[in-house]
Amino acid sequence: MDIIPVIDLMQGQVVHARRGQRERYAPLQSPLSRDARPNSVLDGLLALADFRTIYVADLDALMGQPPQTGLMGELIEGYPGITFWVDNGYAGGQASIEAWGGRVRPVIGSESIGITDLAKLQRAEFDFVLSLDFQGVSLIGDPRLLTQPALWPDSVILMNLARVGSLEGPDLAQLTRCVDEHPDHRFIAAGGVRDAADLASLDRAGAASVLLASALHKQAIPRETIRAYTTGAGSLTGSA
Repeated sequence: MDIIPVIDLMQGQVVHARRGQRERYAPLQSPLSRDARPNSVLDGLLALADFRTIYVADLDALMGQPPQTGLMGELIEGYPGITFWVDNGYAGGQASIEAWGGRVRPVIGSESIGITDLAKLQRAEFDFVLSLDFQGVSLIGDPRLLTQPALWPDSVILMNLARVGSLEGPDLAQLTRCVDEHPDHRFIAAGGVRDAADLASLDRAGAASVLLASALHKQAIPRETIRAYTTGAGSLTGSA
């Protein structure tokens, strides 16, 4: 299992995501970074471990505002060793992804795509990560996304927004059920991780990767544990 750090971008700054309440997100305050600028936060994360993949959520785009394309371009250019998983509501489509030169893997959330468009992407053999976004037990988006796993790409994020930033523990039951029912997919856990014990539980439950933010910035996980789970998260890059 790999750790993939998360950066949530809003109006050019990194914000502290909590429970999916985007209108209440505030600029990140972290001992890892001197300020909330994306470069500062990313440098602080990379000082923890040699991460190869970073997940970036463009909250402006996800909230219907213009995507932060210029800022993403600066990050991609400034960190040539990093593969970025970008969730921006698929703003700009495939052309915008290709313009970033293969260093970006799009994440498309259930809040941004319906079953018809998902089927089109699968027929086009487009490489992306599907994020099944939940608020508690309820899927955000087209409920048919849960009933047609044949349309899912190889890598699927299980994002529980009610747990994001909460430090209340991950949804192990959901992960275990998905791993058991869909063994041909790689599941990425997201939301609620508190400490090293939670990482171990997710690993045992079969998570391929875990998205982390709050637990890293709160320094709730020993550095040696973080590095033990940093084996090159970019290994998922290129999966169909």
